[in-house]
Amino acid sequence: MKYRIIPVTPFQQNCTLLWCEQTRKAAVVDPGGDLARIKAAVAEEGVQLEKILLTHAHIDHAGGSAALARELGLTIEGPERGDEFWIEGLPKQSQMFGFPDVEVFTPDRWLDDGDSVSFGEVTLEVIHCPGHTPGHVVFYHPESALALVGDVLFQGSIGRTDFPRGDHATLIRSIREKLFPLGDAIDFIPGHGPMSTFGAERQANPFVADRFG
Repeated sequence: MKYRIIPVTPFQQNCTLLWCEQTRKAAVVDPGGDLARIKAAVAEEGVQLEKILLTHAHIDHAGGSAALARELGLTIEGPERGDEFWIEGLPKQSQMFGFPDVEVFTPDRWLDDGDSVSFGEVTLEVIHCPGHTPGHVVFYHPESALALVGDVLFQGSIGRTDFPRGDHATLIRSIREKLFPLGDAIDFIPGHGPMSTFGAERQANPFVADRFG
């Protein structure tokens, strides 16, 4: 599996294009907006986009999903059903943050902990990691030692929990009990900012480092 990070929206959200090297079939994770930029990356890499994968339903991650799915005939998989109220509230989110008008949608498939999603010959494991939002999921590719963690964890920080149905203790538990056990060497792509490893965050992240546990 290969990947390309495509920062989108004024929030510089790390939309990520993933593709199978054998089949050139692809998925895009969290197409929050700037769809022309996403489509240009697909064309430049010469891949066939098949589906949209969503970690959660905040507007900078999910805002472009309905339009992209309709235009390119894609399916939408994720997040977990706990984020349904965030999808229903996308128009209000767009007004609040000054985003272009967005459409409400129903994912073709809600995801649960332990599910898998696939494109080409690539299979990603689905890990439910609530706290930032109740329906947040993480996509994990063991063969690449890579996780796409959305807004659960960042280099040196963690996701906000002051949104409706966010919960700090739940988020910390998701990180320590669901993500860190995958291994210190796992690279992760966060929803914003630079990549890191779980090991680096266990060492130095002021919110979830081992010494603060």
